[in-house]
Amino acid sequence: MFESVRYSIVVPLYNEKESITPFYGRLKETLDTVGRSSECVFVDDGSTDGSFHLLQEIALIDSRVTVVRLRQNAGKSVALCAGINEACGDYVITMDGDLQHDAADIPRFIDKLEQGFDIVCGWRNQHTGSWLQRAATWCANWVLGKLTGVKIHDFGVGFKAYRRELISEVPIYGELQRLIPVLALRPGTRVCEVPITTLPREHGVSKYGMIRKLPVFFDLLTIRFMLRYLSRPMHFFGTAGVAGIFVGGAIGFWLLWQLVRGVSVVPERGPLLVFASVLILSGLQLFALGLLAEMQVRHYYQGRGRSAPFDVADVIRAQKNKEAVSD
Repeated sequence: MFESVRYSIVVPLYNEKESITPFYGRLKETLDTVGRSSECVFVDDGSTDGSFHLLQEIALIDSRVTVVRLRQNAGKSVALCAGINEACGDYVITMDGDLQHDAADIPRFIDKLEQGFDIVCGWRNQHTGSWLQRAATWCANWVLGKLTGVKIHDFGVGFKAYRRELISEVPIYGELQRLIPVLALRPGTRVCEVPITTLPREHGVSKYGMIRKLPVFFDLLTIRFMLRYLSRPMHFFGTAGVAGIFVGGAIGFWLLWQLVRGVSVVPERGPLLVFASVLILSGLQLFALGLLAEMQVRHYYQGRGRSAPFDVADVIRAQKNKEAVSD
């Protein structure tokens, strides 16, 4: 009888041919000792150094290995999304294949998952690199924690584990792989961290330098907006619109009062009059945009037959109720 897969290890790779064989050896040794049904999904992110052919050879000798190939280099987020869609396990563990993540740490994640945690994040409590890199990493993690409200020490590490029901609903694109724990959060979700070993890179060069991390700022703004205003966009656009109308209207009334008093407002205060007009028009446009967005959200939830965002916990409760009835 076919045994269901318990754990899926998803590993995105890009031009890591020299690291693949030793990484697979360490991963295989760890999975052999886990004692639970597991699989490994390697995602070749458009490599040009022959990584895909080497992965194919590994898949031929190990039935637990699945290889996914992207036609071109699409980035880590897209590669992770492709691997997660292919994974069959009840839990998904993501890690890098450049030998900097130690496969021997996987049992730590499994222990936490078996304890009932839904998201387990790796924590590089001993960072490598220059003091400037460490300071920048600490500042970035602090800002991310404050803006998202998620108490995680290390957002950037790719070594994480998730309950499948959570991560399967998360849209992963751009540079959002760092913010998956934020996107996957639901009411009652249990999150924890485990310390991991960070090994020095043995082959190749890093694909994620400081320049590649800059777009994270824009993704963070998107996530911040989605977390607070996704289901109530009128609160954002309406507030900005009313503020613009109020400020522009106040300036306009003041200029009108000056005109009633006989003070000429065009020569000296012409730019102020234009500024007030722009504020009022912009406020009206933002308010209208908020109404349109509110109609879209209402249409979405009415189409699903629900008045509140879909919650994974509802499915779990429904499943438990079904089992209770059958008993």
